[in-house]
Formats: sequence, structure tokens, C-alpha cells
Amino acid sequence: MAELDAHLLIVDDDERIRDLLRKFLIRNGFLVTAARDAAHARRILSGLDFDLIVMDVMMPGEDGVTLTRSLRETLATPILLLTARGETENRIAGLEAGADDYLAKPFEPKELLLRINAILRRMPETPAGDTVPKILHLGPIRYDIERGEMWQGDDLVRLTATESQLMKIFSASPGEPVSRNKLVEDLGRDRGQAQERAVDVQITRLRRKIETDPKQPRYLQTVRGAGYMLAPD
Repeated sequence: MAELDAHLLIVDDDERIRDLLRKFLIRNGFLVTAARDAAHARRILSGLDFDLIVMDVMMPGEDGVTLTRSLRETLATPILLLTARGETENRIAGLEAGADDYLAKPFEPKELLLRINAILRRMPETPAGDTVPKILHLGPIRYDIERGEMWQGDDLVRLTATESQLMKIFSASPGEPVSRNKLVEDLGRDRGQAQERAVDVQITRLRRKIETDPKQPRYLQTVRGAGYMLAPD
């Protein structure tokens, strides 16, 4: 996907911020649609597909975290949350709800642009041509490495952008542990304990989609002192 061809949905109840973001992102080559609240966003999403959603957390009515959690039941579109709350637990709550990243207000527009582009680069690309797929089997789950798709029987398992990138990283070296530092680096995040904790949250979410018992992981294992490891059948 070419990042500058991406169609973004901005969801913010502050009209001034909404317009500023829309104009800034259009100047930087994106297609942009704006929604004034969660209900408006739902109506737009019922008829249009987007490459990424930029959403404010603090909105009247349904807030951004609640909307993110609801959208994740059927939608894998990357979500970047904007929050005025600086506390780590509130940021973690957004990630646990299914967000791919967060950015605390106030922020520099250039940082928003960098984070958007980083998320879009993590989206799996569909390969051209008819190639023989390589499949990893994780119990009832099948993961198509080349297509970046996960299946359970005939049902496609929806993965977020970050979950897709994690599967891409792990499937490149199955049976070998990958450190948390390496995962933070490969995901394009800044280093630090907060980002390592964010990776742990993403691992927990991914386990819910892979494991029969996420609390006793069989396929996405924790290797003490070494990180995480994908152990296919």
C-alpha cells in the first residue's frame, strides 16, 4: 500500500481540531473523511472502507476506547487513538481495546504523520501472482505466511495491523525466540519500558486469537529471559 494513497477517517468532536487535522493530512497526500462523534463514524464506516482511523478518546456519548472495542469485533482497520490522558494505564486501556497506537495531546502534527505512516507500513501487502502459499499450523488455526492471513476452518480471523506485523515477525523464524526489544524495534516504536509493556499487551491480544487457553499458551510461548516464540505444529 502506498502511504500517500491511504484514506483516513478522523473522529473528533472538536470541530477546530478536526478541520486542522483534515487540512494537514490532505496537504500531506492523504484522502481524509471526518466524523464529529462515534455515531457519525459508525454511519460513515457502514458504507466506506478506510486504511486507518485516527480517533479522539474523550468524546461525548460513546468514547473512543469503547468505540474501538466495538469496532474490533468486526473490523481490522488500524486505529490510532488521540488522548489528553497521559497516564500509562489509560494508554494501555486503549491498546487492550484494540488500538494499534496512541498519541497524547498536545502533539506535534509531524509526530502524528510519522506514526500514521509507521502503522501503514506495518500493514501486510498482498503478493502479486499465483504463488504456492506457505502455511503454519497452530492447532485449528492456519496462518498463510505469504498472504498474511489467518484462518480457522473456513473463517478468516481478523488481525489488526500490529497483530499482522507480529505474525510476520514470528513466522519469519518459527521456533526461535524474539526479544521484546527486537519486537519494539521491528514494530517501529520508540524504545523504552512503556513500549515493551505495549508489546506485551499486543501479545496478549494475539494469543486470544491463536490459543485455546491464552493463559496457558501452546503456540505463542514466553521464553524466560529471551522474549516470545511462535511454536507451530
